[in-house]
Amino acid sequence: MQLIDVSDYAVRSAVIMMRRKDTPLKFMLFPMIHVASPAFYAQVKDRLAECDLIVLEGITGKSWRASMLLLAYRFAPLRRSNGLVEQTAANVLPPGVPVLSPDVSAVEAMDELRKLPRWLYWSLLFWAPVMGLVFALRGPRVFLDPDLTVEDLPSTARAEMLADNDLERALLDRRDGQLLTALARIHTERWQEPITVAVVYGAGHMPAVVHGLLDAYGYRPRDGEWFTVYVPDP
Repeated sequence: MQLIDVSDYAVRSAVIMMRRKDTPLKFMLFPMIHVASPAFYAQVKDRLAECDLIVLEGITGKSWRASMLLLAYRFAPLRRSNGLVEQTAANVLPPGVPVLSPDVSAVEAMDELRKLPRWLYWSLLFWAPVMGLVFALRGPRVFLDPDLTVEDLPSTARAEMLADNDLERALLDRRDGQLLTALARIHTERWQEPITVAVVYGAGHMPAVVHGLLDAYGYRPRDGEWFTVYVPDP
């Protein structure tokens, strides 16, 4: 199942509803791209207004090293002509819907990255802002890369290699674990309630969410629709 689709002309995100038989609780998954068109975030915000609880990605606290990594996102929309903006709470969250953020702190996130080989760790800190500047100069077309496709299960040997490496595990595993613990608690406490819980996390986290909800509790993808993340100018 595709979560992020990359074609020659657009990038799309699959918003997926997960349900299970005989219980009214539903989980709606929003695979996010953290730099996108304003229209994408507006569409997400409108749909989130229909939900009863939002489980939101968001590393807390401060760390200069974590801030260096985030420059990749913050530099990318600097050129207004690109038509891109950074994801923020203001452009995604609707008023009045409760928000839960089970994410790690900045210090915890960097602790995971420090387990990487030193050369990889420092290369990551150096190249993140550089790549942000490249994104800003090249614009949305830099994202039209088939390697940026996200699926719940890798469909090629290359996709499997890209999804299973030390860097991906350092970036995702601990955070995925905390997210799945929060979703398990919501299921345990509220499975009898007719509510929709939105999971608003980066697309890289969504394979773990899909399989975690399916394997542990029997929630299956039932409905979905495509939201366009961006369409580059010709």
